[in-house]
Amino acid sequence: MIIIDNKLISDAIVEEQFVCDLDKCKGSCCEDGDAGAPLENWEKKEVEKYYATVKPYLSKEGIEEIEKQGLFVYDREFGWVTPTINGGICVYGKKDAKGLIICGFEQAYNDGKIKWKKPLSCHLFPIKISKSKEDKDLEYLNYAPREDLCKAACALGKKLKIPVYIFLKEALIRKYGEEFYTALEASANHFKNKS
Repeated sequence: MIIIDNKLISDAIVEEQFVCDLDKCKGSCCEDGDAGAPLENWEKKEVEKYYATVKPYLSKEGIEEIEKQGLFVYDREFGWVTPTINGGICVYGKKDAKGLIICGFEQAYNDGKIKWKKPLSCHLFPIKISKSKEDKDLEYLNYAPREDLCKAACALGKKLKIPVYIFLKEALIRKYGEEFYTALEASANHFKNKS
């Protein structure tokens, strides 16, 4: 366990290797799960702010579900999440001709049309963050790839020798800042030198 400020970080985040292999998994984490993508409270404002710009990137079915359910929905277990189409694909995802799920927010961001990339929970996957029930400030960061869906990503990570924390550097900095990432990197290097 690595402890940085009020965050307890699983050793697996620095020990395990992972690189998304979209050619193989097709972005299936966007349609396989118990709910849509968890949203932080401030992210709901980003969804509201950019929806009109992102709408042309979405599927007809996604738009219809948003009109029925709203831009986000409340889930008892996960809090605010993105809606899904019949419990499957996220309403903000759309399959391209090759079957790859493309995030409407990320595509609009990459095209320079919006300044918010996508929900942090998506960007950080396969790291899952949970909060302590006893101490609201305490967060747990765990490595939680999907057993079947992420086999290719685990294999590619091992082949390229890229640890989870390095693969997710941009997302971790986006969530916690440069100082946190520098401390995590130092802990990982200390870990490596001890082995």
